Amino acid sequence: MKKHNFNAGPSILPRIAIENTAKAILDLNNSGLSILEISHRSKDFQAIIDEAVALFKELLNIPEGYHVLFLGGGASMQFCMVPYNLMSKKAAYLETGVWAKKAIKEAKLFGEVAIIGSSADKNFSYIPKDYKIPEDADYFHFTSNNTIYGTEIHEDPVSSVPMICDMSSDILSRPIDISKYALIYGGAQKNTGPAGVTFIIIKEDILGKVERVIPSMLDYKTHIASGSMFNTPPCLPIFAVKETLKWVKEMGGVVKMREINHEKANLLYETIDNSRMFVGTAEKNSRSVMNVCFVMKEQYKDKEADFISFAQSKGMVGLKGHRSVGGFRASIYNALPKESVLALIDVIKEYEKLNA
Repeated sequence: MKKHNFNAGPSILPRIAIENTAKAILDLNNSGLSILEISHRSKDFQAIIDEAVALFKELLNIPEGYHVLFLGGGASMQFCMVPYNLMSKKAAYLETGVWAKKAIKEAKLFGEVAIIGSSADKNFSYIPKDYKIPEDADYFHFTSNNTIYGTEIHEDPVSSVPMICDMSSDILSRPIDISKYALIYGGAQKNTGPAGVTFIIIKEDILGKVERVIPSMLDYKTHIASGSMFNTPPCLPIFAVKETLKWVKEMGGVVKMREINHEKANLLYETIDNSRMFVGTAEKNSRSVMNVCFVMKEQYKDKEADFISFAQSKGMVGLKGHRSVGGFRASIYNALPKESVLALIDVIKEYEKLNA
């Protein structure tokens, strides 16, 4: 039976990226060595990381003055690295879900945090509007896509202070105006590659403005100076990121990704909106293109576990919603084919015929 992978992360990867990574594990470039055992100081690995950086810059049209880093620690490490490097006194944060809350918690260790907008009052089911960014903030931080609650900021905000974004789960899904941002970061394991590596896109001129002493491993300048090789980088995940970026380019880049992703999301949301048994959890104008969250209507709540079992029997994987929301979550990242979305739609409709 064919499996359809809707996992929220680690999540589906392009098949060609998996196959090429598997080949490199056995033998990298006919070298007789595995990517798992080559030196990160070797010419072979330097070529890999150089290509990954170049592809990131090309796909996202990253301007001069920015660096692309590949580090460990996940996006969660960035929750403290950002304020460690950039907050002198005060920063503005948008509170849109669990990951934004975690970033806020870490930032409070370094100075004043102004929460300028929050959707906590409705269980993070919408994106706050009409918030005001303080002119005296050292930076403005937001999470562009909220995987748990299925909400997304679809356009680059405008900020008069340096703008920082956790873009873990929607990077490469659409064009971005990088010049509006001072720093973008994210864990790779949603849309960029496997777990184990974190990407950072950083404008160099924002650094060196705080007075505190920063430990070497937490200082962005350390990693810029060393080309992401201050310590041994996560070599295998970086190779897989390179292969994923190659696939995005071959598919037509981020403009084509946006077109494909919107088509998939529109098909699935239309099915949910017209359903007799299911209903979406996010407000329509805040809906995520990457993570479609939905639940059973009140009269069918007792059938949620049964639907999960039914869907699993049809090859659907990873549909169970996060515990803080419940219900179901279909993560439809770049690598998920339209075929899988259509298969899920068929499952929803079949289940309704049997149970509604």
